[in-house]
Amino acid sequence: MERRNTAGMAAQSHLPPFLLTRPAAQSARFAQALQGRFGDNLRIEISPLITPRFLDPELPSGNRALIFTSQTGVEAYARLPGRKGLKAYCVGQRTADRALEAGLRAISADGDADALVALILSGGETGSLLHLRGQDSRGDVAERLTAAGCPTEAVIVYAQELQPLSDAALVLLKGLGPVIAPVFSPRTASLLAAARPELPRAPLWLAAFSAAGISLLTDDRLVIAARPDADSMLDAVAELTKIVSDA
Repeated sequence: MERRNTAGMAAQSHLPPFLLTRPAAQSARFAQALQGRFGDNLRIEISPLITPRFLDPELPSGNRALIFTSQTGVEAYARLPGRKGLKAYCVGQRTADRALEAGLRAISADGDADALVALILSGGETGSLLHLRGQDSRGDVAERLTAAGCPTEAVIVYAQELQPLSDAALVLLKGLGPVIAPVFSPRTASLLAAARPELPRAPLWLAAFSAAGISLLTDDRLVIAARPDADSMLDAVAELTKIVSDA
């Protein structure tokens, strides 16, 4: 195994190819993170299984703060004639960074929907809050906050349209060697399982935020990230590369 000494990060050669299936912008950012962690000599195929379609809803007025459970939600809000300078509760740091770029006062929960709800309630918010989300969303954030005494309205600001795997991705998935596939959501896991060729097909080496949805890929290796953030996903991928090298 080759290594290079740059900022204390190891770079590995001869790793299996990577398949990234998040929307294009998020996949491109994670591809850069992979190269920063493991070196430039990687084969990375980006083949989004979903792509966002931004909507144009009329947003209610008079909200004390906004809630975002995805970077795409922030991007959708930035396209609308909404107020700047509002407080924005964000599920993770990357979403918070995007909210700051959009002119909002972002606060990160550094976790998942549960952490986000806990953060908002611990701050003594009493509403009215606005959760800007996708058409397909998990966590029931607005409903849980409202039930806890913090009135919150949810507005759908984007839809997620399904995309087929690219020809290059299908070639990878029909190969003999393993393919490393970071999986960031249960929905992505189910979509990948549905799109994956039957036979022949390469073994998938999965790094995931949770085991939800992974049961559809029961013949594959799996490492669960310690936390639902990009750095932890990179750590899970590193564990997979060790499994591959030891196999």
